Formats: sequence, structure tokens, C-alpha cells
Amino acid sequence: MTGLNILYVEDDAMLADDVARIMASEGNRLTWTASGQDGLRRAAAEPFDVIILDRMLPDLSGIAVIERLRGAGVAAPVLMLSALGRAENRIEGLDAGVDDYMAKPFEPAELVARVRALQRRATGHSHSAVILFGGLECHVKARTAHRDGRHIPLSPKEFELFRYFMENAGEVITREMLLRNVWNLSFDPQTNVIDVNVGRLRRKLEDGFGTSVLETIWGTGYRLVAH
Repeated sequence: MTGLNILYVEDDAMLADDVARIMASEGNRLTWTASGQDGLRRAAAEPFDVIILDRMLPDLSGIAVIERLRGAGVAAPVLMLSALGRAENRIEGLDAGVDDYMAKPFEPAELVARVRALQRRATGHSHSAVILFGGLECHVKARTAHRDGRHIPLSPKEFELFRYFMENAGEVITREMLLRNVWNLSFDPQTNVIDVNVGRLRRKLEDGFGTSVLETIWGTGYRLVAH
């Protein structure tokens, strides 16, 4: 897939030039900005197919940038590039709302493949603007959740979890499925990140309501149920 409109937020001009050449060779158009604040302004002013975001920027951290992007309703898929490549670094980025995380240095072909995959994934979700299940509503583009007409405030990662459960409502979802499809991890980092986030999501979905909608299937995973 070619012809993507990409925003790249990176303070290393030489690396940005390399990435621009890589993307141009695939027929894509890349807009480069060197600071987090400029990246936020560009992302708000123009719709991009994919955003590539450095983690360590001179003004705002990449984590702060993604949190502000998601808070402002910018739904473009974001790939974070960082020299910090340990599992806990990737989990922090993914929890903050990025869609994929790639360590530096990287292979150009892998960067291109990941950008394409992000755009395909975003396009695949765009056909359904609202997902309904029982009294639950998932507004995909607005990135909002509702139960029985009441807005449920969710963090970026909680919303990704909620959307995945809604897309697979009534089905048993394993921890491995959540790691692969929500955290984009192909391995278990041996942390309680899933339990913590599912617990937070459950409390928010059920607080003030008389019935449970997210149940634990002991030894297997979780299931979203109608109430």
C-alpha cells in the first residue's frame, strides 16, 4: 500500500532525512517536525494516515505527546520509535496509547512493513463507527465508551481494551490474544499489566450499575457479556 500521508516527529535531523527517503521510495509523503509541540499542532491541523513518534524529544516526551494526541481525539495510528527498547518501555508506550513500538536502530524494511500494517489495521476498523452490544456502545472514531447512555471516561489503553472486547463480544478472550492484539506483543512480559488494565476497565464499566458485563473465565481469560 503506497501513497500514505505520514507525520514524523523526531529531533534528529539526519535520522529524519533517512526515514523521509525510505518512505518516499515507497511512494509515501512524509511531513517532518522536530518538536513535540510542533507535532501536536500539525496533527491537529491535518489528517495523517500514520504518525511516527520519537520518544525522547527536546520539549515534550513522546509519552506526553501521545497522551495529548489521544486526549484531543486524534485517532491516527501511532508508531513510537525509541532507543529504549526493553519490555517495560514498550508496555509504557503502548499503555499511553501508541499502536506499535519499535526500538532503534531498526531495519528500513521492517519500518515500512509496520507502517503499512498500522494503516491496514486502521482502515479495517473504519467500517464500523459505532459498535453496540447490550447496553454498551463503542464509538470508534470518537474513541468514547457509553453504558446505558452514560459516558464512561477511559484512558487510551482502556479504550483499546474496550474496543477489542466489543469487537469480540460474547467470546472468551485469552491473555495471549490481548497481548497480541491490544499490546502488540508477541511474548508475555511476565507482568500484571493485563490484570491491572482489565480490572480498571471492569470497575469503570460497572461502577454505579447493578450488573457485571466483564467476567473472568478462570484459567482462560475474559468475556464481555450482555446484561
